[in-house]
Amino acid sequence: MPDRLHTPVEDPVELTRKRFARRQWARRWLAWRVVLAVVLVVLTVAGGVWLVFFSTVLAIDGVEVEGNRLLTEAEVREAAEAPTGEPLARADLDAIAARIEALPAVASVDVTRAWPDQVLVQIVEREAVAVIDDDGRFRGMDADGVVFREFKTLPKTLPRLKIAPDTRGEAMAEGAAVVGVLPADIVAKIDFVDVKTVDQISLQFRDGRTVVWGSADESEQKARVLDALLRQRFDVYDVSVPGQPTTR
Repeated sequence: MPDRLHTPVEDPVELTRKRFARRQWARRWLAWRVVLAVVLVVLTVAGGVWLVFFSTVLAIDGVEVEGNRLLTEAEVREAAEAPTGEPLARADLDAIAARIEALPAVASVDVTRAWPDQVLVQIVEREAVAVIDDDGRFRGMDADGVVFREFKTLPKTLPRLKIAPDTRGEAMAEGAAVVGVLPADIVAKIDFVDVKTVDQISLQFRDGRTVVWGSADESEQKARVLDALLRQRFDVYDVSVPGQPTTR
């Protein structure tokens, strides 16, 4: 019979050496994989930081304006002074907001980043509650007493604020605050608000009736009392002490 073919038996020492070498190579490869992964993460983060904070890829290209009615977009953009061409991520949004809030017509503003390249400006404008006749110039004032706009003619829907030449700004603000709490149906009856001092405020109705208001303190309660008193016709309504109103 022919001899059977036998597979040569590898030397145990050589086999052990090869197994050890494979384990060493596997450990080294694992270590290099970890190092490679860390390097890739670092490069990715560094690239992202450069892209966002230092490159012109995500640079400011314009300003979006929302909520404006009185102000034009051009006026808002001019006040914003957004650094066009600089990275959006580095824009000082607080500084931009402060410059826009300096506009008289702005009550509040929210400035945010609109990626990839816009600054978003959302404005709440002031709302006029009364008008000051300043030598033929009709100037609108909001409930905080801020004069912020002009009207070409006297608006029929807003009462005038009649003030003496020496009336302080504080008294003007008190008069505006009074108008600001009145319901629309009462405001529609007012011809003018006579402000002599912070404690001497009165309402003159278009039909000749007068409301003695006093100061702006407790104005909401005074408005409720006046609303009830107006159900009866009198020439004068005194709500300066809302707990003890009088009429005559």
